[in-house]
Amino acid sequence: MTTAQRSILLILPAADFNEQEYLTVKNLLVKKGFNIFIASDANSLCIGKNGLRVRADVNFFNIHAQNFAAIIFIGGEGVRKYWDNNILHKITVDFNKAQKVIAAICSAPVILARAGILSGRNVTCYPADKKEIEKKETTYKDEPAVVCGNIITAQSPAASPEFTNLIVSHLSK
Repeated sequence: MTTAQRSILLILPAADFNEQEYLTVKNLLVKKGFNIFIASDANSLCIGKNGLRVRADVNFFNIHAQNFAAIIFIGGEGVRKYWDNNILHKITVDFNKAQKVIAAICSAPVILARAGILSGRNVTCYPADKKEIEKKETTYKDEPAVVCGNIITAQSPAASPEFTNLIVSHLSK
């Protein structure tokens, strides 16, 4: 595999990201041999809900789909600030056009819905956000994790291991 095929971009909110989701996803991917790059709109530290500090490697303006095999959006309360982020919407559309794996957990699938890439797809998300993704002509599935084409979505931190394993499986095809 090339470097790009082993490189995965994790999108972290600058504040209040879900630390369990982040740590589970990151650690499982590293264990499987993937290179992880953290992206945020903050060029410095991202701070989790319980104070975990993670340094961002990349700013949103420097993301190019051809450099990565996948993009993963980590959830948490802070991700809601990104729901209407036009830069993230463009990045998401670019990854989708390139048929890259796009994954989102918890409240983050709303970003994908608002970017316009979930129409007609089966998806899941944090149950309280169900109406937000249904507004964009999706079919909500009350399941821990759902794969629909190149898009993988999950409901909650408890689904993080299954979510990550689905990503690895998809990238191994």
